[in-house]
Amino acid sequence: MGAVEKGGDFVITRGEGVHVYDDAGRRYLDATAGLWFANVGHGRTELADAAAEQMRQVAAYSTFGDYATQPTIDLAERLAGIAPVPGSKVFFTSGGSDSVETAAKLARRYWVEQGEPQRRHIIGRTSAYHGMHYAGTALGGIPGNVDGYGELVADAAHVTWDDPEHLRTTIERLGADNVAAFFCEPVIGAGGVYPPPSDYLTEVRKICTENDVLFVADEVITGYGRIGGAWFASTKFGLEPDMVTSAKGLTSGYAPMGAVLIAPKVAAPFFEPDAGRWFRHGYTYSGHAASAAVALANLDLIEREGLLDEAARLETTIASTLSPLAEHELVKEVRCGTGALAAVQLNDASKAPALAAGLRAVGVATRAVGAGAVQVSPAFVMTDEQVGELAAGLTKALDTLA
Repeated sequence: MGAVEKGGDFVITRGEGVHVYDDAGRRYLDATAGLWFANVGHGRTELADAAAEQMRQVAAYSTFGDYATQPTIDLAERLAGIAPVPGSKVFFTSGGSDSVETAAKLARRYWVEQGEPQRRHIIGRTSAYHGMHYAGTALGGIPGNVDGYGELVADAAHVTWDDPEHLRTTIERLGADNVAAFFCEPVIGAGGVYPPPSDYLTEVRKICTENDVLFVADEVITGYGRIGGAWFASTKFGLEPDMVTSAKGLTSGYAPMGAVLIAPKVAAPFFEPDAGRWFRHGYTYSGHAASAAVALANLDLIEREGLLDEAARLETTIASTLSPLAEHELVKEVRCGTGALAAVQLNDASKAPALAAGLRAVGVATRAVGAGAVQVSPAFVMTDEQVGELAAGLTKALDTLA
């Protein structure tokens, strides 16, 4: 905050496709799709029209108890139809942090209903990011995000991000009958964009199954097409998660909304007739009608324009176009190859903010992520030629920094 007070803010006034414009009229190639979310690009008027049409009828209403609006029902059915596990239920939230918080509470509550209330431990990974609420901050593995708060959530543990055996030994140490859930980003996002090592996801899913630990796939970033070729990374990798946390690409950022997709196994205790069970949890804007209308229009647009396949194209183009940057004297590695995602990691982590600033000077908007990398997560409508422009901008900014 002090730095912004000193240096001023960077005001975005409009966006069009893969570009955004500042308050001086300068145009920038948006390398990050906002904050990983503008999957369909900026300025899609059909999404604005969907919101306006719904707002003229009813903008929002409570979805507690038996209350609902039609767009909310329609979206729940739509998401159940594309969920990685058939028959999943849907719990709507206001965003990704809400989704993680919901999944963490539901994981513990599920085990109470199974007669195992001692299953309280939740496990995250180093370098992981799971939002900014209490449970998500506690689960995350980015030191700077947890420093200064003390213990946020009791019974939260961490394992090395790329080592399945560490998960196994941690579950053994805690006692499998004390562990509620393992939270896993299929591709680590804000922690630095780390694709999963070969067979990692299969192995950790197997370990959770063997120990009867709930597997929660955090797809706030990878969901709704960013993984390329599928709606969800869980589908692409055959994970069959017990829960999926999602947000961002659900509406492409045109309205705040998230959703937790809950497999039948976890949902079942709460849907037993006459059981009288409540899940006393929810948000003012859960199932927000206008946001649901935007989400439906967004999913329609993704299907109509074949953007799942376009994201798969970008996976290949980004890898082939940006990988040569690894030869630059300032670059340690380029992490890419899993979806429309990449990171350019610097040898000197402290220079990442300067590189992000240098990129802005040459017309590319991005940011530093993880420990000394810059983020690449473009809209699915970015062309191969524009990926080339991004690579040229990175090269120019790196040369200037060098």
